[in-house]
Order: sequence, then C-alpha cells, then structure tokens
Amino acid sequence: MAAVARWCVRHRLVVVLLWFLALGGVTAAASIAGTAYSNDYEVPGTESGRAVDLLKKGFHGQGGDSDTIVWHTADRSVRADRVEQRMDRMLDAVAELDGIASVTSPYSGRGDAQISADRHTAYATVTFDRQADDIPEEQVRALVDTAKAAETDAVQVELGGSAIALTEAPGGHMAEVVGVAVAAVVLLVAFGSLAASLLPIATALVSVGTAYSGIVLLGHVMTVADFAPMLGLLIGLGVGIDYALFIVTRHRKGLKRGLPVADAAREAVTTTGRAVVFAGATVCIALLGMLILRLNFLNGVAIAASLTVVLTVAASVTLLPALLSLIGMRALSRRERQRLVSHGPQPELPTGFAARWSAFVERHPKLLGGLAAAVMLVLALPTFSLHLGTSDQGNGPATATTRQAYDLLADGFGPGVNGPLTLVGRLDGADDQVAMDRLPQALHGTDGVASVGPVTYNSSGDTAVLTVVPETSPQSRSTSELVDRLRSDVLPYTERGTSLEVDVGGVTAGYDDFAEIIVGKLPLFVGVVIALGCLLLLVAFRSVGVPLKAAVMNVAAVASAFGVVVAIFQWGWGSELLGLGSAGPIEPFLPVIMVSVLFGLSMDYQVFLVSRMYEEWLETGDNRRAVRVGLAETSRVINSAAVIMISVFLAFVLSGDRVIAMFGIGLAAAVALDAFVLRTLLVPALMHLLGGANWWLPRWLDRWLPRISIENPGSREAAHARIPEQSASLDGEDSKLTP
Repeated sequence: MAAVARWCVRHRLVVVLLWFLALGGVTAAASIAGTAYSNDYEVPGTESGRAVDLLKKGFHGQGGDSDTIVWHTADRSVRADRVEQRMDRMLDAVAELDGIASVTSPYSGRGDAQISADRHTAYATVTFDRQADDIPEEQVRALVDTAKAAETDAVQVELGGSAIALTEAPGGHMAEVVGVAVAAVVLLVAFGSLAASLLPIATALVSVGTAYSGIVLLGHVMTVADFAPMLGLLIGLGVGIDYALFIVTRHRKGLKRGLPVADAAREAVTTTGRAVVFAGATVCIALLGMLILRLNFLNGVAIAASLTVVLTVAASVTLLPALLSLIGMRALSRRERQRLVSHGPQPELPTGFAARWSAFVERHPKLLGGLAAAVMLVLALPTFSLHLGTSDQGNGPATATTRQAYDLLADGFGPGVNGPLTLVGRLDGADDQVAMDRLPQALHGTDGVASVGPVTYNSSGDTAVLTVVPETSPQSRSTSELVDRLRSDVLPYTERGTSLEVDVGGVTAGYDDFAEIIVGKLPLFVGVVIALGCLLLLVAFRSVGVPLKAAVMNVAAVASAFGVVVAIFQWGWGSELLGLGSAGPIEPFLPVIMVSVLFGLSMDYQVFLVSRMYEEWLETGDNRRAVRVGLAETSRVINSAAVIMISVFLAFVLSGDRVIAMFGIGLAAAVALDAFVLRTLLVPALMHLLGGANWWLPRWLDRWLPRISIENPGSREAAHARIPEQSASLDGEDSKLTP
C-alpha cells in the first residue's frame, strides 16, 4: 500500500488524468451501446416458466408481454355507437403498429367479459411479440400515443401492463443530487475546510460514474436488472464517500502532527487505506455470495454492485491521495493551519462527547447492552410476518396511467383482473382434450376464482390455454393460496387418468415460484456469507470472539432493518405519507440483495471500530483501555460517516421507484442501527463485559492462520505473540499484561 500511495502522490496529475479518461471513455462507450437491461425473474424448471415456454411454442407470438387499454365513460355506455366506433378505429390503428402480435377487442364476438356489468368500463388486451424487457421503448410509446389520441372529455383512456410501465420510469437524478448535497454539508461541518470536504465527493462521483456506465455495458453480456445501476449508485455513493472520509480524516491527523503533505497522504493510505481495502473486500464477498444461488437475475445484480464497490475502493487508495497532494495544506481549515503555525504539532486527543460517551459505556456496560439488545429485538419483530410477492401497479403514483388503469379495472371487474392466471395445457390425444374441456367447470367451483375464460387450442391441437381471474389482487396472499390450491388439488384431479399436463403461469405464479426458489436457498446463502465474513475477521484480528460477535451483530442489523421495511412497505405504516404508495408485499429478490449489502456495510464499521481497539490492545494488553480508546477515537468519524450514508440512502426514496425506495429505507435503517446502536453501544458494552477473552485465540489456530494486517503491521506480530492462550478477566476487570 505504501508503494501505491507513494507512486500516486508522486504522479498525481497522471493519476487524475487516467481516472478522468476512464470515466469519459466508459461513459462514451455506454452512450453508444445503449441499455440492455432485463428483469427476467423466470427460473428454469419452475411451473410458471414451463407455462411461458409452452405458450411461446404452441401459440407463436402469444408468449409476449400482454398489456391493456382501458376506457371509461361517466355518463354513457361503452356500447354507445359513437364510443364503440371511436374505440374500434383506435384498436385497428394499434393492431397495425410495429411489435404488436394481437389485439383482443371487447367488441368482438367473445369480448363480452371485457365489458363491466355497469357498461361504463371496457378494456382491450394488446399482446406484443416479445417480453417487456425486449420491447423497444419507441414501440411502447407509439402504443400509448395511439391509444391516448382516442381520449375525449367523455371517454377516459388509460393503459396498464409491464411494457407500459417502461414509459413511466423515473427520470433525472434528483435523489443523487440531494444525497450528495447533504453529504457535502456534513463533510464541511466535520472538516471545516471546503477543499477537504469536496474531495470525498469528487472521488465517489468519479468512481461511481465510471461504474454506472460500466453496468450499462455489462447489460450487453449478461442479465442485468433495470434497477442495478440505481442500486450501484446507492451503494457506491454511500461507501465511496465514507471510505474517502476515513482516509481524509487520517490524512488530516497526520498534517496536524506536523507531517509533510506527501508523507501524511502516504501514511493515510498505508494505515486507513488498508482498512478501506479490507472493508471493500468484505462488501464484495457478501455481494458475490449471491452467485451461489445460481439465478441469472441475481448474478447480474451481484457483479454490477461489486464492480461499483471495487472502483470506489480503487479510487479511494489512488485518486484520493493524488488529490490530497494537490490541495496541500488546504486539507486543514484556515484556523487549523494558523494554530499549527503558531503552536506547532500537537497530539489530537479524544475529547468532548465522544470521550464522555466512551467512559459512560465503560461504566454501565450491562445496562446499555441490555437496552441496545431490546431496541434491536423490538424492531426485528415485524420481520416474522414478512410476505414475499409482487407489488403491482396499484402501488404506483395516483397520477400514473398504469395506476389509473389498474384502479378502473379493479372498480369495474374486481381486483383479480389485474393479475389473471394463465393455465397452459400440453395435450396428447382425445382423452386429454376431453379433460381440458371439463377443466373450466371444475375451476368455476373453486374458492377464490372470480371467472374463467374459454379454452383456446392452437392449430395443431397439442397446446391449450385458458385464463383464470382470481377474486383478489395479484399481490394478495389469497391469490398465492389460490395458485397453490390449483396446483395441488384442482389440476391433479383433472389430469387423473390422462396424459394431460397443465401448468399455472401468470404474474403471481411467476413471483411465487421465484420467491420459493430464493427462500429455499436463503439459509445456504446466509450461512456462506456469515462464514466468509467470520473467516476474514478471524484472520485480520486473530481472535475467536471478534468474528462471532460481528456475525451476531450483522444478523441483528439485517433483522431489524427488515423489520423497518416490513412495517413501512408491507404494513403501510407511513408509506402514503412518504409518497411510496399503498401497502404491499416485499419483492422476492429483496432479501437476498439486502442481506448481501447489509452484511458488507455492517462489516465496514466493525472493521474501523475494532481495528483501532485491536491496535491499542496489542500495544498495551489492557482490554478496558483498548475498548475505551478505540470507541472514543473512532465514534465521531463513524457517526459522521453514518450520517452521510443514511442521507444518501434516504435520498433515493425520491427516485420514484418502489424497489429502490425499499433498498434506500432498508439500508438507511440498517446503517443507523449499526452505527448508533450496535457499534457505539452494544459492541463496546459486550467487549467490556468479556474483557481479555475478546482477543483469545488458540495457539494451534494462531500458527495455522495466515498473517495479514488491516493496519500498518509494525511490530504487532511480536506483540501478539506475547498474548497468553488463556486470557482472564471475563468480568470486565483490567487484563494488562507484562511484556
């Protein structure tokens, strides 16, 4: 690290130029290539996936995305001649558009079911020739413009569906602007120097900007979800500014001790830069843990987010020292520079609230530890009611055409029409067709079914499809229960004695299958992430207790953060006030991604806090002093970093995207609890209670583990060799050792 820092300081202009060339080159390439994101939740081998494949093979063109055009009249029937003629002309024009496979009109011979009982609402089904992620946006906009052109004062026309939602994707970067602005204010208050406060932001923006464009290019070689770039921005801005903050803080301490600018920058990277690299590695390991799930959808998200973290770490240890050497002594405020000239270098001792808080925790570890544990437990309780599923367009903004189409359909036909189930049958002979013809009658008598469409056969007669409209909305638990009931009871009874195979597809079925796969693999995923994180901490701190406590703390942070997400998004506590729509289920992929991110971010603060305690422990052998000094010296910078990260994460609530808002609130809650409850309260309280046992490591394991250091090693290996195998003082008494 020292050699890297020395080279970057010596060739600072070259380093800055290389980073800006990388940013410009990748951005230009991404602009030329364009985006190619894909929200493909299908998992090979699931029943809903088989239903889609059967549709594509048996009904050419019917495997594409289906959207709806809804029209509503307030004072006349949709059957009125003028209304019908106008809508027929519009539907004919839609059928001629590029990319449209078919249009099913309510005015056709079999379209009565598409007109509401009160005759004031009707809808047409428009099927594209491909799935929503593969449809060019200009084709969708042409559909919207053509349909909206038929709207009059007497006829309201709205559109709904996955493809239509592409035209409502939030634009602009208000969330990023707000987050960066708040971070700038916090940094200015913390440093008192405009130049120093701008460096972490500049470093983060360059690295995250490069990563954002890199993710766009990544979408052309693998499946990358459309929210991956925003997720990368969210994580990258948060950790990027924080990592730079830690290094700049260490650099400023070096300047105050009288070090030359170049030496202070080199020392900051050599010491704190090691912790940054280690923390970034833990975040990447947690993110790349998603690869063990073997889900294409999550693979792209994992690699995209990891790319962002890698670039932010690289910028922190290369671009940042170059910029620090460029601004020179302006990293200190004017008052700090004058004090340095007048009084010379002086040691910077922890004072103020940080020192008083550290002493307070030392005096009351049991009380404060119990209080912190109670807070985490209460916040984690909602997690036990977690319901995975799809939030639908009924959760969108009230002004969106998709939301208005959803509401018109729900009012006119019942909520289930917004998420019909598609039953696709594979037939082999006359017996199968007879059984398929009997299926609608069986479905009519099934609890939870509102209506059943007619059976439609393809030209070869080997594939059949029918639509089942549930009584409840796509996101309802009752709809998921209906899917299970069809699969376990109704369809097996119909198929009995024949070779008929009927698969249940549709939005709810697809999400349920995806959620089932994820839930089944989640224990393995969490176990691997915890094990790898513990192994890294075991090697770094050469202690059994430190990684075990970190694992417990990380699980607590994740559970409590999920409790907050469930309360806001699933229970609806304040979601309308925050502009996040009505209550709904949690997206199936959210647990895996959030567990990865939260474990990584939680490890960051653990590393920065415990590394200072470990340094003091190796130098003095006094556990109480190590915990007290470590907390006093790091709590201020950890709290400042937490405020920045929380601000950045919460700003993404303004993105207008429900999924990104879930990530933002969940990550903000986790960081707040991690920084202000766990790392500055529960962790030091437990370390005071455990005493010297915090640092116990069996001799045989000490000999077997490789030697790495997240701080400048110096002579610490020799110091650690003097620590006895059995450390006493489990009751919090001093355990100072004699060298």
